[in-house]
Amino acid sequence: MNLHKIRVLVVDDSAVVRQTLSEVLSSDGQIEVIGTAGDPFVAAERIHEQVPDVITLDIEMPRMDGLTFLQKIMTQHPIPVVICSSLAQEGAESTLKALEYGAVDIVAKPRLGSKQFLEDSRVMLCESVRAAAGARLQALRPKHVVEPKLTADAILTRGTGAMVETTEKVVAIGASTGGTEALTVLLEALPSDSPGIVIVQHMPEMFTRAFANRLNGLCSITVKEAESNDTVLRGHALIAPGNHHMLLKRSGARYYVEVKDGPLVCRHRPSVDVLFRSAARYAGQNAVGVILTGMGDDGASGMHEMKKAGAVTIAQDEETCVVFGMPNEAIKRGAVDKVLPLPNVAGAILRHAQ
Repeated sequence: MNLHKIRVLVVDDSAVVRQTLSEVLSSDGQIEVIGTAGDPFVAAERIHEQVPDVITLDIEMPRMDGLTFLQKIMTQHPIPVVICSSLAQEGAESTLKALEYGAVDIVAKPRLGSKQFLEDSRVMLCESVRAAAGARLQALRPKHVVEPKLTADAILTRGTGAMVETTEKVVAIGASTGGTEALTVLLEALPSDSPGIVIVQHMPEMFTRAFANRLNGLCSITVKEAESNDTVLRGHALIAPGNHHMLLKRSGARYYVEVKDGPLVCRHRPSVDVLFRSAARYAGQNAVGVILTGMGDDGASGMHEMKKAGAVTIAQDEETCVVFGMPNEAIKRGAVDKVLPLPNVAGAILRHAQ
């Protein structure tokens, strides 16, 4: 019986990739590949014949590029779209635009020849498709005009005197499906003297750096992709690099991050649980934990540990989530102090971090 399976259309110009993606997705009992297409024109014909629940879409294709096709889908017949992209740094910027245009998620194309990479890709690709099938498609946000950051900060680094205090607050944030736009809303609302922030957003490697750079241009705070031994500073946010876990550590009064390899945790790398657990251990009651939109349960047990360690914990509410999975799991486990709509989260962070 295929009645309850998630029907997927695979759109990619490579026949080998179409076959690989079809095999990977079909290995999941909840997913059925109902067709493939080598370009958007063929895809449009397939959609006319049978509307899929989810489309996986490549960006670079002949006759019409993926971004143009995505815009047409979202304006004419919105269908959840997962961008399945190769790990090319130069393509990361245009792939991130897909999230602004309404794509639900980005996943890395499975690389042939590496069994472990193929298995990790299978787990993350199938999870993304399942999340997309249940996603609440959001209206496009109005374009944000980026003002250049031509302040004294361009020349002078911010003073870090506050770090000598052992009561310095640290904010740990976890997000998955829908998280790129949620993080944009949240971080744009924070002032330049906000407490230091560490973030895990489920995203493939190469894309986290482009995402951090994009946020850095939009926000008053400084945003960068984390590197091992980066200090957590006021007015700065560190985003875990894709395909690596990130831990919060402490040396005296200084908080810093450690970036490391390791197995998938809660089906993800980076994992929110890994970050939250380290925040519970090294920051305790000086931490504020925030769990945003996303599929699955990554972060729920780590947030519970944060709460037990004395941290304030906040979850995004169902109404403003693209997928309510991760916040809901944390709420069900009694790990959350406050459930708030996304626009109210920044204010709550600042109140609790004073």
